[in-house]
Amino acid sequence: MLKDKVVVITGGAGLLGQEFAKSVLEKNGIPIIADFNEDRGLETTNVLQNLFPHGIVEFKALDINNKASILQLIVNLNQKYGHIDALVNNAYPRNKNYGRKFEDVTYKDFCENININLGGYFLTSQQFLNYFCKQGCGNIINISSIYGVIAPRFEIYENTQMTMPVEYAVIKSALIHLTKYMAKYYRGKNIRVNAISLGGLFDKQPITFLESYKSFCLNKGMLDKSDINGTLVYLLSDLSQFVNGQNIIVDDGFTL
Repeated sequence: MLKDKVVVITGGAGLLGQEFAKSVLEKNGIPIIADFNEDRGLETTNVLQNLFPHGIVEFKALDINNKASILQLIVNLNQKYGHIDALVNNAYPRNKNYGRKFEDVTYKDFCENININLGGYFLTSQQFLNYFCKQGCGNIINISSIYGVIAPRFEIYENTQMTMPVEYAVIKSALIHLTKYMAKYYRGKNIRVNAISLGGLFDKQPITFLESYKSFCLNKGMLDKSDINGTLVYLLSDLSQFVNGQNIIVDDGFTL
């Protein structure tokens, strides 16, 4: 389904990024693991290359908040492959104070986290869209969240050390509208921009939280990282050629 498609995955060495890269390889595409962490990026690339010895997977260092870094990535890939088919905006940079409760978040930290995350998505998308316009086609998939769609269900965090950071909700909701903005702005350019809003992913959370979360779902509850693959591959493939400016929710009914 993705044969020879060059797919750049920001944050490609992370929990979800690794799974995305694997799903692209499985469909005979070429995932580019674009990540700020070189050691983890190279390790991920080696693991995937061993799993798919006949496939092509590359690591490229990328800082989504650095225009020169983004442009260098684009130039390098274009020189090597002659085309870039898609960008998956999956990175989630944040500062050391990210994750505090609302009343403890400083104005400086709030602005910094919005800037490095949402701002990074904007900057990366802007540079790739310039390239896609010259190329005559392109595809962007933004990874958003259920908490970009509905207000957080704070009750599921009771009796745990967990919280839902205000920056996260702001970033993810803004990202959905940025998706629609870019899709419509590039009308007639043969460029698609869509978002996937994920439900919670299982990552060894406390059992009390998992049970509370599942009570709002319809069947499974927390998702495994592989549960997103089908939607990603669909949006990357030609099967979704007329899906544009949309936000697809994958959450086992949590937002109902």
